[in-house]
Amino acid sequence: MSSAHNTTVVGRADGSGGMFDRIAPRYDLLNRLMSFGIDRRWRRRLLAAMPTEGPVLDVATGTADVALALARRNPEVTVIGLDPSGGMLDVGRQKIEKGRLEDRVALVEGDAQDMPFDADRFAGSCIAFGIRNVPDRLAGLREMARVTRPGGPVAVLELSEPRGGPMATLARLHVHHIVPRMGALLSGDREYRYLQASIADFPPAEAFCALMRQAGLDDVVAHRLTFGTAHLYIGFA
Repeated sequence: MSSAHNTTVVGRADGSGGMFDRIAPRYDLLNRLMSFGIDRRWRRRLLAAMPTEGPVLDVATGTADVALALARRNPEVTVIGLDPSGGMLDVGRQKIEKGRLEDRVALVEGDAQDMPFDADRFAGSCIAFGIRNVPDRLAGLREMARVTRPGGPVAVLELSEPRGGPMATLARLHVHHIVPRMGALLSGDREYRYLQASIADFPPAEAFCALMRQAGLDDVVAHRLTFGTAHLYIGFA
């Protein structure tokens, strides 16, 4: 695998890459604060669904949190992280160098809807908190299915608004009011208003499972996390 020291650039995504460039320096801190740290537990569930050998693809890798965790969890795994934001990848590159994992984690700047990878290249692929920012979600899922080897897992971790139950009102209050205010305080109001809206507009679990099946994935299941504030979706190429 090529070193992650020099981030490869293969075109820019059509969407929110520039927006994430602006919030990159504080992105990890904001995630911790806005999820009360629960996002780390959710990510562990995602990691457990990934192969323990072979190359793995982390789509919308951002600052490479998931890519680094995959490499640390399984010493036989090499990881490529794909993201449209050069600013986020710059932060991720610093973390990779600090962890001395340049030989096992590489970063590529590119579009989830048109990935620069051959078919069946990866043993598994994943995307954490990024599919809602892909303009054409079906295209992104089809690309993940295409580059994943037959039978390999495709995992999607995404935030959602609980639509029922005792925590629904509190969760909606958090997403609609606390998230954008905290984002405005620490980063930029416009960016976090967008993130709030993207969570609110994300389809229900059943509808997203149907989209994964439409993308060609089999045995799709949705795991409800923390009162439905997030879901882990797993299918197989």
